[in-house]
Amino acid sequence: MKFDDKYFARLIFTPQQVDKNLKNALRNLDIAKRDTILDVKFTYAYSALIKAGIALLSFYNLKVRSISGHHVKIIEMLAKILKDEAVEDIGNVMRSKRNLDLYSGGAEITEKEVHEYIRLVEKALIMIQGIITDKKP
Repeated sequence: MKFDDKYFARLIFTPQQVDKNLKNALRNLDIAKRDTILDVKFTYAYSALIKAGIALLSFYNLKVRSISGHHVKIIEMLAKILKDEAVEDIGNVMRSKRNLDLYSGGAEITEKEVHEYIRLVEKALIMIQGIITDKKP
């Protein structure tokens, strides 16, 4: 697998480490689905998407470097591996909204958007679970 060594490094992950990363993403998705506050649902859905990408990349023995722009690269690689442009498109919308919320005084998130985001993350995680449990890197 081709990767940008500015954002990723080769590192051998044990199956237990990959599983821990996957469970971390699933836990965040569960919180997003169960909570009633839209901002909380959005924050946890976005976090689940990024953690899902980290889990999938760890399966392929890639460690994410924590540098500026790494979320963009996680989303990009996630979409590429899953062969799903919606992951990149919607993932980047989520990332932009998260940035507006953090750096520009907040972002309004609607219930419809949150449900769309949660569906996307849920679909991605189902695909990732299939890859991790059915295949070898």
